[in-house]
Amino acid sequence: LTAKCFSSTWTRTRMLGFACYCAGTANIVCIVLYCLCRKQAYVDLLQQALTNTPAVNEVFILTTFKLQPKILTTIFGLYSTRGNVKYFEFSVLGRMNRASLRYLKNDGRLHVTTFSNVQLADGKRHAVLLQIKGLQHGPIAAELYVDCTQVSSARNLPPLFTNMPQTANSIEIRTIQRRQLSLIWEGVWGGWNIYFLCTYIPGDVGRLLVNQMTQLNKVLGEMKELLRQQVKSVGFIDPEETEIPMTPFVPHPPKPQCDSTSCFQDVKCSETVNGFQCGPCPAGFIGDGIRCTDVDECQVSPCFPRVHCVNTSPGYYCEDCPTGYTGQTIVNLYLLFNHGCDIYVLQVCTDIDECQNGRSSGCVSNSQCINTMGSFRCGSCRSGYVGDQLRGCKPEQSCTNHLLNPCHTNAQCFMERGGNVSCTCGIGWAGNGYICGKDTDIDGYPDQDLRCHNRDCRKDNCMFVPNSGQEDADGDGAGDACDEDADGDGILNAQDNCVLVRNINQQNTDQDSYGDACDNCRTAINNDQRDTDNDGRGDACDDDMDGDGIKNFLDNCQTYPNIDQKDRDNDGVGDACDSCPDVVNPNQSDIDNDLVGDSCDTNQDSDGDGHQDNNDNCPTVINSSQLDTDKDGFGDECDDDDDNDGIPDVFLPGPDNCRLVANPGQEDDNNDGIGDICEGDFDQDTIIDRIDVCPENAEVTLTDFRAYQTVVLDPEGDAQIDPNWVVLNQGMEIVQTMNSDPGLAVGYIAFNGVDFEGTFHVNTLTDDDYAGFIFGYQDSSSFYVVMWKQTEQTYWQATPFRAVAEPGIQLKAVKSKTGPGEHLRNALWHTGDTTDQVRLLWKDPRNVGWKDKVSYRWFLQHRPQVGYIRFYEGSDLVADSGVTIDTTMRGGRLGVFCFSQENIIWSNLKYRCNGKETLPSISPNTDTKDLLISLE
Repeated sequence: LTAKCFSSTWTRTRMLGFACYCAGTANIVCIVLYCLCRKQAYVDLLQQALTNTPAVNEVFILTTFKLQPKILTTIFGLYSTRGNVKYFEFSVLGRMNRASLRYLKNDGRLHVTTFSNVQLADGKRHAVLLQIKGLQHGPIAAELYVDCTQVSSARNLPPLFTNMPQTANSIEIRTIQRRQLSLIWEGVWGGWNIYFLCTYIPGDVGRLLVNQMTQLNKVLGEMKELLRQQVKSVGFIDPEETEIPMTPFVPHPPKPQCDSTSCFQDVKCSETVNGFQCGPCPAGFIGDGIRCTDVDECQVSPCFPRVHCVNTSPGYYCEDCPTGYTGQTIVNLYLLFNHGCDIYVLQVCTDIDECQNGRSSGCVSNSQCINTMGSFRCGSCRSGYVGDQLRGCKPEQSCTNHLLNPCHTNAQCFMERGGNVSCTCGIGWAGNGYICGKDTDIDGYPDQDLRCHNRDCRKDNCMFVPNSGQEDADGDGAGDACDEDADGDGILNAQDNCVLVRNINQQNTDQDSYGDACDNCRTAINNDQRDTDNDGRGDACDDDMDGDGIKNFLDNCQTYPNIDQKDRDNDGVGDACDSCPDVVNPNQSDIDNDLVGDSCDTNQDSDGDGHQDNNDNCPTVINSSQLDTDKDGFGDECDDDDDNDGIPDVFLPGPDNCRLVANPGQEDDNNDGIGDICEGDFDQDTIIDRIDVCPENAEVTLTDFRAYQTVVLDPEGDAQIDPNWVVLNQGMEIVQTMNSDPGLAVGYIAFNGVDFEGTFHVNTLTDDDYAGFIFGYQDSSSFYVVMWKQTEQTYWQATPFRAVAEPGIQLKAVKSKTGPGEHLRNALWHTGDTTDQVRLLWKDPRNVGWKDKVSYRWFLQHRPQVGYIRFYEGSDLVADSGVTIDTTMRGGRLGVFCFSQENIIWSNLKYRCNGKETLPSISPNTDTKDLLISLE
């Protein structure tokens, strides 16, 4: 501590090294060795020191850097060269003003220590020192210093470096943006306490470095021998003595007396009893005083990088700092000697921040200026502006800026991912959002043509009947939904056996419900017209129904393509369609309609998300969607690294800026928190986030009910016939044509949190019964249903109990112990709770029934993780359930519901994954426009 040869500028030198020893109190001598190593030599030296734990008690990490605001990055780390193992890692979490230390513990798990209130990502240069002490003698502690001030500490840490391998070339070091890094550690050498100070500069410092390393080894050997001699010859060290010469005194034979040639020029000559003695060589020279040689200071690169060093005799000088930097010119400086320490004055050149000094005139107004070392670059437009460096930056149109809000008066304005603005016409209006027109039937098409080119701006071909697909078989401008003769063959739809295909002769060979012109099996009765492979031949007459090239009589999955014909349980049913692929069940019985065969259905579901534990990829975490992005067998909801790229989703040093797409480099050019590789398409499913209904689920992209499961809720008896479902508009519209028993059409996609909306319309003047929709469907005994009755009515079947239906909208939780049958049938009809069948969660107290041939728009929010349910309906807010909390079903599938009501249309259906969004707080009296904005 008494040596005077240390200076803050020394750590910037590029010389190989220096050594100092100093004296404090008696019998205490320390040695500090400083070296600048090539990468591999540095790593080997560091590895040897850290794994030799008996000799190392303290470690210091010193570095300087400048980070952009709110950035998340790793500053320094030690990693395995043979696998993805992190032994030690120090990171900065700019958004949270934190830093973190992660390292491998004895049990093979990572330990994380967080330093709070540490501002390092603020665009300023900082010097950071991390001290870890107690490695040998404990307890282990870490202290963090920023700009020479202690800002945080952590105590009683688990052991470090104990699991790090000792074999050569087994670890590697990584630093931020190839930054210089210095480490200091305490060691023992020949009985002396030694501090090693080593600096790592990425890259190879060249041939000079190799030569100087060789010289350093020689110097260290001489020093070691010198210390050994001093221990033998000195009993104690005088406390008043502050310096010990590096070179032992060597007596000389008698010399002649001083004369003009005895010593080097300007070197003082002193006469002694043994002859004369010369003083030290002049500054800038090296030698014994008799012979002095000029030192080439430029060999150790004292000048700033890219600045030319000129050696003089004596001394050296550095030319001016490079363009973009400022600093003093170094002129006629010398190499000084201080008992073995070579002291250099280094040239310091400081980067000029052009963005702060008004020199960024090359950037357009209202754009970002980004300072770089020695220069600057122009970035994107500032917040609130749009454009680029070519077009300029203009004020952006936004939802919060009423003067620049681009949306129509009857449209809502939404801020999407990335800050983009989108406009959506309100309920009862249609168009592109910038222009909206009246939409009487609420199917997404205006009553009149609008002056815009979008498909949504075309005039509705059925103004009073919702038909979101705008189907028009005969092309006469009247949509099929409201055209009494849809195919234009002169035969009204009610009598036409081919409603959508012209067939004046009405020929019908097989005498089913479809004429030959539209029958996909003309010689076989098939009123369902099912065509599994969509090849134009109905299943009833197709010898290969699934189109996989295997004839039906040989195919173990006749309606599921499976060329491999795999059948693990050898029950004659292929794995592709087997409801119990590992348990023999040739009859495929599934009494509760949950797609799991009765033979393997345990009904053990710990988290209540609709998936039994042995089939659930997160058995104790709610995840009805079962999404597993990286296909590692662990669902995303319980997987810390969804894309398996080594960056945790949430935990330090996360969060991953592309949680579903592998990007270990975390590149993010615009610093918006979303990685470049997933910008605009977060799940990388080729559907941009703006139109993707599930932007964080690559398996769900658009609303589609073309694939659905029919569930009959009263399968026994003959009270009524089963429902008949017709799916239109590529799965976004469903029509139920028959006066039927209670039944469901359920999509196959399961959701965690979801928003579900659609237009409801009863297209008849007859009957007054139930219609609605379902959510959270797990099986035919477990689902939520929103159902609407037009008038009060007692069910005509009095057994097993008398059921009375009141008019109005109801929200029910179905949890039936009996399952489909007369008990569940009557319980659904009845308004109120039914023991062991149905619970009434909410009912519209106004008892308002639906009206014939009137369209209504419903909106539903379901967040099963917290049991949040909210439902409301109508442009005039026909009903609002308010917030209902219920956890009976923790997620499930969506569908539609009917009971004894014909000609029901569910049009312009839309669902949207929304499991992790913040839930709105809305009062029942909220204005409709504000309600929609808040919900979005």
